[in-house]
Amino acid sequence: MSESEHKKPVKTNVKLTWEEGITGGRYTNLQIVAASETEFIVDFGFVQPQEPKGMIHSRLIMSPRHAKGLMRTLVERIRIHEQRFGEIPMPVGNPTPQGGGLVN
Repeated sequence: MSESEHKKPVKTNVKLTWEEGITGGRYTNLQIVAASETEFIVDFGFVQPQEPKGMIHSRLIMSPRHAKGLMRTLVERIRIHEQRFGEIPMPVGNPTPQGGGLVN
């Protein structure tokens, strides 16, 4: 498949609805990613600044293919965001659980 074919929007007739209570969203400053051969598990939570504990409030489980699709979508959205608003500053060093940790 050529690169230009990847950039074409996919038209779909799927009708989506919102689960009750989800449209307000949840703030997260904690992401933990675990992976196996067949799935990726992403936990989202919130850690109160200056507190030694936090709370996981959401878990997404997806196939490796869907995880890679999510990564591509996020990379593109971040690129567009930085074009409009400037580079997003990131701390130097290894990711920490509060900044998006990785767990295997």
